[in-house]
Amino acid sequence: MPELPEVEALKDFLSEHLAGHEIVRVLPVAISVLKTYDPPLTAVEGREVTAVHRYGKFLCLETDGGPYFVTHLARAGWLHWKDRLPGGPPRPGKGPLALRVALETGAGFDLTEAGTQKRLAVYIVADPGEVPGVARLGPDPLADDFDERRLADLLSGERRQLKGALRDQSLIAGVGNAYSDEILHAARMSPFKLASSLTPEETTRLHQALRTTLTEAVERSRGVAAGRLKAEKKSGLRVHGRTGEACPVCGDTIREVSFSDSSLHYCPTCQTGGKPLADRRLSRLLK
Repeated sequence: MPELPEVEALKDFLSEHLAGHEIVRVLPVAISVLKTYDPPLTAVEGREVTAVHRYGKFLCLETDGGPYFVTHLARAGWLHWKDRLPGGPPRPGKGPLALRVALETGAGFDLTEAGTQKRLAVYIVADPGEVPGVARLGPDPLADDFDERRLADLLSGERRQLKGALRDQSLIAGVGNAYSDEILHAARMSPFKLASSLTPEETTRLHQALRTTLTEAVERSRGVAAGRLKAEKKSGLRVHGRTGEACPVCGDTIREVSFSDSSLHYCPTCQTGGKPLADRRLSRLLK
């Protein structure tokens, strides 16, 4: 899933390639991608893109005097830029293509989604705040005013584990499964630690890890072409998705805890005092 750093990089890429150009056609291929119908999708056609914004994991195209085109790539979605789009309208079918946006130059982009769970979303709205997911977003962790006190206030009443708190978009915008693992590894904290139990020193450590991890990921992604961002993200991860590999800090073996639809990754030595965390799914299979 694209998270804050990748969506920020896509925002920069699209700002360079879209701003000042006119959207001439928006061609939906999968009807499930459309989450709003008034204004219609055609309301952005014939309008110039004036700016591109990011709200958490949402991308937003602002048009001249018209509605906003907002998209969330969800778990398996992606944006593919094309300097020259194929001729003729795309054909509906079983492929990953969900929607195409064409510019007056002949360039444009495709939104695609792999897998069977169709969660990719496109909204055409008069204001980004009309999108429910945008309206309930928490603060952006890279905002200038996101200091240690802000983080402490957010976590003070959270009677749940840090991993879940960091992934909650209504608490902190933009962090997902992969970067929450990376942040907790950098902070040397267990993903199962209660969010409300942090000491002032631990809050400082977590805040530094949060800002540094995301800032470094944004810098790595900046300037990378849209088609290479997935590979760039994977290459920069230190623990997420690296089960069985050596921790780059201490050399211990990276472990995994599996859930029904996701998994977390951590280093026992760096984060849990050398103690492996219980993998509940594996425990059930062994009973």
